[in-house]
Amino acid sequence: MYNLFSKLVYRKEYSMRVIAGKARRRPLVSPEGLQVRPTTDRTKETLFNMIQHDVYDCDFLDLFSGSGAIGIEALSRGAKHAVFVDEHKAALTCIKENLNKTMLIEAADICSMHVVKALEQFNKRQQTFDIIFMDPPYNHGWESRVIPLIVSYGLLNEGGMIICESAIDTSMDFVDDLSCMILKEKYFKTNKFTFIG
Repeated sequence: MYNLFSKLVYRKEYSMRVIAGKARRRPLVSPEGLQVRPTTDRTKETLFNMIQHDVYDCDFLDLFSGSGAIGIEALSRGAKHAVFVDEHKAALTCIKENLNKTMLIEAADICSMHVVKALEQFNKRQQTFDIIFMDPPYNHGWESRVIPLIVSYGLLNEGGMIICESAIDTSMDFVDDLSCMILKEKYFKTNKFTFIG
């Protein structure tokens, strides 16, 4: 849900929805651009079926947020708090509108800055999370840059997990050199979820 080249256009078209929870069926808007890949409702539903027991009352971080659909789904399903990180104006506009329309904005913070800078800020504030979701642009190496920072800064609470959406052929071998491990992977036709803890 992230545009590397800032070619985002704010779209007043409702192309997604909240699947379950207190904001169920509420429509969501998404930013439109060259590199934007909104996570489909089917893929999102699969993800949350896998983590449904971990979401309630958790602190959730949504990196490369795009429309904010993943973090909003987490809040709808009972997450205590969610932080949304994106640096693009159109994405930030969408996130704010979607949070207002779902009436979940009081449980959210929107962080308008580059992901790496945001992680530095969380580290300085000693802010930690139970679930960290990231959906960076495919095939640009963000996984091997961001995940080691999350681990080295200690941003994940004990028992928490990082969930990374990436292209299906993205190598996650670098995780072997970190103080964590791949818990499982879920494959789709062109992409996958990697669960790290």
